[in-house]
Amino acid sequence: MTDAITLSALTVSFLGFKAVNAVDLSVAAGESFGLVGESGSGKSTLLRAIAGLTAIAGGRINVDGRDYFSAKRDKAFYRTVQMVFQDPYGSLHPRQTVDQLLMEPLAIHGFADAERRITRALDEVGLGSGFRFRYPHQLSGGQRQRVAIGRALIVEPKIVLLDEPTSSLDASIQAEILNLLEQTRNDRQLTFLMVSHDLAVIQHMCRRLAVMRGGQMVEELDAATLGPDAGHEDYTRRLLVASGGYRRNNAE
Repeated sequence: MTDAITLSALTVSFLGFKAVNAVDLSVAAGESFGLVGESGSGKSTLLRAIAGLTAIAGGRINVDGRDYFSAKRDKAFYRTVQMVFQDPYGSLHPRQTVDQLLMEPLAIHGFADAERRITRALDEVGLGSGFRFRYPHQLSGGQRQRVAIGRALIVEPKIVLLDEPTSSLDASIQAEILNLLEQTRNDRQLTFLMVSHDLAVIQHMCRRLAVMRGGQMVEELDAATLGPDAGHEDYTRRLLVASGGYRRNNAE
């Protein structure tokens, strides 16, 4: 199986502080891979570096067979890679309707069948055409995140970066959004790289995960084996104990 994302000695620095320090990571095509760790461990910074939103100080990023050594990304990259952020309200322009929000990426990438794609995107995320001309402030948090997911998927990417996509939502809405993401990944054979502080979320969505601390990769784990005694490093075990040692639900 080929790798969709490969990081080699990836380093991100802010005023001399290494927020991400020489990280190596491989995510296979079609895989859903999780990143966990305490706040400030470098998880979201790593995701932003892959997306070209944060400059890298060293190392290599390879995405879908192409190498990237700087923050510069072209349109072809964003046809391949899309990102869904933690705060759906902050990531949606408040003065644009849902229709405009979905139209914008189609116009940027030159899609001619915008009407069909917008209708399909709204149906796919469980909203429907009745939401098409509403503004973000007229939507609930869960509905806004569905729009953000629809906007990410509308250009048919291969890879989706997910930065705490449900952490700002109520528990019942979290489950709906996670099930939507999982269904979409299966239907489209997408690759997910997901950041979360919640091990239960990572267990639900991912087969493998990596633990980060202080900008470094501590170790990789199989999500099916997570529990208070999993992992070789003391930090990993403490993190798992603090999170309750979740069991994965293997029901498909």
